Amino acid sequence: MAHNLEMENGEVAFALRGAPAWHNLANRIFTQDEEVTTATMLEEAKLANWNVRLSPITEHIPESWNDVSTASLVIRDNPFNKGVDVLATVGKRYKPVQNEELFAFADAIHDANADCRWESAGSLKKGKVVFGTVDIDQTKLYLIVWTSHDGSVAVQAAVTPVRVVCQNTLNLAMKNAKQSFKIRHTQSVEGRIQVARETLGMALGYFDEFEVQAKALYAQAITDAEFSKLIQTIYPKPEKDVKGAIKKWENKVVLLDDLYHNSPTNATIKGTKWGAFNALTERLDYYRSGRGNGETLMAGASGFDPVLTAEKNKLYRMVATF
Repeated sequence: MAHNLEMENGEVAFALRGAPAWHNLANRIFTQDEEVTTATMLEEAKLANWNVRLSPITEHIPESWNDVSTASLVIRDNPFNKGVDVLATVGKRYKPVQNEELFAFADAIHDANADCRWESAGSLKKGKVVFGTVDIDQTKLYLIVWTSHDGSVAVQAAVTPVRVVCQNTLNLAMKNAKQSFKIRHTQSVEGRIQVARETLGMALGYFDEFEVQAKALYAQAITDAEFSKLIQTIYPKPEKDVKGAIKKWENKVVLLDDLYHNSPTNATIKGTKWGAFNALTERLDYYRSGRGNGETLMAGASGFDPVLTAEKNKLYRMVATF
C-alpha cells in the first residue's frame, strides 16, 4: 500500500499525535496530552514557509517566443533542501493558498476552541497535496482540511467521525446532512469563514444522527459464530474457483476475523455489531488492493470517494439488519 507521503533523504513531511500510522512514518509524533499549536504542527510536518507563488511562463521562455497562454508556474520553497520546486502550470485565475492559510482556515472554523487539537498533517505527491486534521470532539469527530498546489483539488473541509488509534474514518451518508464543502482556487479563502461554520453546524447535525446509529449497533451483542455467519452473508464463498477466487475469499475472511478480534480499534467494542461494522470498514479503508495511491486512499477514508461511501452504507445496512 503506497503512503504517497512526501519524502527526501529519509525525512518525511508528516506529523501526528498518538499511535504511529500504518506506514510507521513521521517526522514527529506528539503524545496524546502534548500541546500542539498550529505553528508547531506546520513546522513539524514540514509544511511551514513554503511561500507558494506564481511565476509567469514568459519569465522562463526565450524572448523570441510569443507567449499567448497567460499561464504561470506554481513554485514553492522546498522544505527539505531549501531549493525551488515547480509544482504545476496554471491559468491566470488561479490563486495560491499558503499552507498557513489552510490551517488558519481550520482554526477559524472551530473559532480557535482550545478543546480542539491538531491531530495530524502532511504533504502528498511531492508537495502537490497537503492536509491537516483537527480533533474537535475528543476522539469522536475530526475536522479535515486539505487542498492542492497544482489546481487538481480545491480547498476542502469535512467533518468526519473517526475511530480512536488508527483514525479510521467512517463516513456514512446521512439524510439531510452536509459534511463537506469546497472553495475554488479562483476564490479567496478570506470571507468564507461564516459559510464554513454554517457547514460545520450542519455536519454536527450529521454526527448527531451518526452517533444514534453507532450507539444502536453498540447496544446489540454478537457472538463469534454470528460474526462469522455475518461475514459469509456479506461475502459468500465463490461457487467456482475462477482465477484464485476461493483463495482471495479465504484471505478476506481471515483478515476480517483478525481485524475484528485483534485490531486495537476493536479492543473495547468486539462482541457488538458496532465492532463488526468497524472491522468491515477498516478493511475497506486500509487494506484494499488495486485502488490507487495514498491520495485516493485518503480520499476514501475521508469520505470524498462516493463509491467507497456507498459501499460503507451498504455494509451498515447489512450489519444493522442482521
